[in-house]
Amino acid sequence: MKVLKLVYKNLLRHKLRTSLTILGIAVAVMAFGLLRTVVTAWYSGVEASAVNRLVTRHAVSFIFPLPIADEEQIAKIPGITGITHQTWFQGVYIDERNFFPRIAVDPEKIFQIYPEFLLMPEQLASFKKERNSCVVGAKIAKLYNLKLGDMMTIRGDIYPGNWEFVVRGIYQPKDKTTDATQMFFHYAYLDERMRQEAPSRAGQVGWYVMTIDNPNSAAVISAAVDGLFANSRAETKTETEKAFQQSFASLSGTIITSLKFISYVIIGIILLVLANTIVMTARERIREYAVLKVLGFTSLHISGLIFGESLLIAMIGGVIGIGLTFPVCRGFGEALSTFLPLFNVETSTVVLGLVFSMSVGVIAALYPAVKSVRTKIVDGLRQIG
Repeated sequence: MKVLKLVYKNLLRHKLRTSLTILGIAVAVMAFGLLRTVVTAWYSGVEASAVNRLVTRHAVSFIFPLPIADEEQIAKIPGITGITHQTWFQGVYIDERNFFPRIAVDPEKIFQIYPEFLLMPEQLASFKKERNSCVVGAKIAKLYNLKLGDMMTIRGDIYPGNWEFVVRGIYQPKDKTTDATQMFFHYAYLDERMRQEAPSRAGQVGWYVMTIDNPNSAAVISAAVDGLFANSRAETKTETEKAFQQSFASLSGTIITSLKFISYVIIGIILLVLANTIVMTARERIREYAVLKVLGFTSLHISGLIFGESLLIAMIGGVIGIGLTFPVCRGFGEALSTFLPLFNVETSTVVLGLVFSMSVGVIAALYPAVKSVRTKIVDGLRQIG
């Protein structure tokens, strides 16, 4: 108890230095938590993928379309319980900064294949009836203050021209891992206009999504699908939804790797900040430690004073940093909601932040503790300052 009391008293002897050290640790831990959250958010779509869904795309690249006639052939393969198609539309809503996925779909099947998108029955019925209707995610509706019946004008880029859509549905996410930032509209609306303006682009879709009866059969079914179109003008590549999402995430692999590296560099910064403080503190107290040894304090007591102060500073800074991580990530999440729709601080990030803080507290105290313990009483009493 005497050692703990001394640790507390020592902590308050240089209030400014201690405060600045705690602040530096807190900022570093907060930055670590933010970067880790960006990385986990980037891969959140991969982790949220359904195990019973497969995606078929063009074998060369995702950007090449597939014939819509392929759907009937794929649907006949044993093990496939449902199939629909999707086509990336994109375009510009209001201005270029407003990014969110805009996809042409089959309104009869999209919400069967994706049951995690919850849409009221009456809204689904309205969506199916009207050719230029659309459904938007709850986050998009909130972000742009969209209500049922509102008009959305999108300026086409991949598909030129102005496109008018009526909001007939707002889907809710099933849980926090479900993306609620997408917009769906009738593929028939897109195809009809392409037949008039660009006949060569009509009758083509971006990719197919299938549900299967047994996830363990994914490889066999994928091979069967790709076998149908082997040596054709539009060969396919079929993979699990997780692998499909992973391919998108890997496009920015260098950036994500850099963020991971920087997050761990931050831990090194924490170590340097705290180690500098503890070394300075221990050097100033060499004479005091010698006096304590004369009074009967053991090497264990001296080590306890140094390690205790270091760990207490690291713990306070780490807790404050974790506390700051949540509001900071919440603000970043709102700003980046259309780019990273699932921006949540995970438990693992909190645990890592605290573990790293405490580890740094131990490592930073090692050298000054060993040096103080090994210093002879006579040499310690000769120290000035």
